[in-house]
Amino acid sequence: MKSKKLTATEDDLRAEYDVDFTKAERGRYAQRLKTEGSNLVLIEPELAQSFPDAASVNAALRAMVEFAQRSAQLTHASAASGVKR
Repeated sequence: MKSKKLTATEDDLRAEYDVDFTKAERGRYAQRLKTEGSNLVLIEPELAQSFPDAASVNAALRAMVEFAQRSAQLTHASAASGVKR
């Protein structure tokens, strides 16, 4: 069976997706990705079940960072005052 070539009038691609890829640059951001890295983090499936969306993951991480910072401040404050346990 021969494949039929589409003409411009038969093309069902929407106008907003009609992009001229002849000016595209391959690997444009590849070097930046290699040097700076990515902010994409994959979490384990059992953890993903606990977080329905990115906002909930961010909220949990912010709470953890805040807790760690407060804990560090308490540790530094008690060390500075000379309190021993």
